[in-house]
Amino acid sequence: MLSLFLVALASATLLPGGSEVWLARQWCQGEAVGLLWAVATLGNTLGSLVNVALGRYARHLAGRRWFPVSAPALARGERTYARLGRFSLLLAWLPVVGDALTVVAGLLRLPFGQATLLILAGKGARYAVVLWLAEHWLGGYCQ
Repeated sequence: MLSLFLVALASATLLPGGSEVWLARQWCQGEAVGLLWAVATLGNTLGSLVNVALGRYARHLAGRRWFPVSAPALARGERTYARLGRFSLLLAWLPVVGDALTVVAGLLRLPFGQATLLILAGKGARYAVVLWLAEHWLGGYCQ
């Protein structure tokens, strides 16, 4: 289970990874479905929260000449994201795009509790689907 947690955590950060394959592998080994779901969801959510924290840290760099976003653009982005963008975190499980969404959530200072709940919901749903697919498509292939 520790390996699943670590793979899921790393997969959600800017590091590459394939937590779905690892999850299906452990499912094939007969691990408890509920525990697999919880460990993968927790690890992947924590990995995304690392990205949110990195975005929050990067915010203090705003205003420097080399920072890629101007202060007015950042303020506009913050207002728009607060209204509409927070629900994009339900898609934080998407490859590549999900990492960017979580960093932007931190950069634009989405409240940490909201970010956590939205990321958790999206990732939990994704892993539930992966486990359902494993049960219905891989069941006969596991040894």
